[in-house]
Amino acid sequence: MQIVTSKGLTKYYGTLCAVDHIDFEISRGECFGFLGPNGAGKTTAMGVIYCFMPPTSGDVKVFGIDVSEDPSLIKSRIGVMPQDDSLDPDLSVFENLIVYARYFDIPRKTSIPLANELLKFVNMEDKANVSIKSLSGGMKRRLLLARALINNPELLILDEPTVGLDPYSRHSVWEKLQALKSKGVTLILTTHYMEEAEKICDRVAIMNSGRIITIDTPSKLMASHGGTLEEVYLKLTGRPLAA
Repeated sequence: MQIVTSKGLTKYYGTLCAVDHIDFEISRGECFGFLGPNGAGKTTAMGVIYCFMPPTSGDVKVFGIDVSEDPSLIKSRIGVMPQDDSLDPDLSVFENLIVYARYFDIPRKTSIPLANELLKFVNMEDKANVSIKSLSGGMKRRLLLARALINNPELLILDEPTVGLDPYSRHSVWEKLQALKSKGVTLILTTHYMEEAEKICDRVAIMNSGRIITIDTPSKLMASHGGTLEEVYLKLTGRPLAA
């Protein structure tokens, strides 16, 4: 079953075309990655998928629902882990989860055990009453992942989930994402780490200048173009990873 379908997705910001007529499909239980240099259109494409912004044109459906017709219903079934730290610094780790649960009308009697369960999942149960300000970067990323799971989403969208993390913390997040994938959760992510794409993505779409250059599995891309995934990326985009 296709969780996301896009036909001709196009997004303009004024006269700037950020996403230019892209087509793709994402299946249930798949981990799909958007790869590309800054400004390639990755985050914009994902923003349309989770109904943060409407498309300028094109047909985009999530769970078979047009993103322009019932965005509230789509949002209720999706979890989003943003690249930026959007945690409330005035609340504790535990309180951040409880307050966020209110956006999904989850009653406190349900959100309390759920928050405890999620903190255990991301190995932060001992940090429940700690201030956000005292958390390391890795802990904040794991808490953002826990928060994105508060509504038990069928689709999880992650924008650079391990950006800025040390190798140990990065692998810790990868393990959590693999565990979610094994439970049938569909994952969509952007990343600049080619090792991350190889480890957890079933397929990747390489983008540049608002267009999708190719979509395939990491192994097939490496086999057909020769070299590592990073070398394939550079060959197809002509730009280094962080550019």
